[in-house]
Amino acid sequence: MTATALNIPVIETERLILRGPRESDFEAFAAFGASARAAFVGGPYPRLRSWGGFLATYGHWALRGYGMWMLQERATGGIAGRVGIIRNDGWDEPELGWHIYDGFEGKGLAYEAAHAARAYAANHLGLDRVISYIVPENTRSAALAQRLGAHIEREGEVAGHLCNVWRHPSAEGAA
Repeated sequence: MTATALNIPVIETERLILRGPRESDFEAFAAFGASARAAFVGGPYPRLRSWGGFLATYGHWALRGYGMWMLQERATGGIAGRVGIIRNDGWDEPELGWHIYDGFEGKGLAYEAAHAARAYAANHLGLDRVISYIVPENTRSAALAQRLGAHIEREGEVAGHLCNVWRHPSAEGAA
């Protein structure tokens, strides 16, 4: 049997390490998936579905060459969430997405991570103008998108839910 290792880039910010997923991250991932916090991404959902989603995090890197990073808080080593660029089957362009886990919200970590991921996508992947799919009820994500300089470009649909499609500024116009 041959194992395939991926070279997922590591990004360090002031308070975070953005890195590829490790099996030890799954418990935090599954806890998020089972919580009410996952409502805006199709949850809550059972552990087996979380496992599939966790594997998809790794698989996206293998198939597309980019994906979601796990967010490790530098001070504590805790897993604070995920951020990254994804383009699921049927999507016409890449999305900048983020999930912040319980106990880490309200600290500005999502902004710090999303800003770093967006810059990496523009500077290293040639993905200069990404979008974010945000359901209108997710006011915290909408506020973050606005803080990142994004604006509502149009209405759309993702995973069967109506959403707003937020357009992020080009790298030159990014905050």
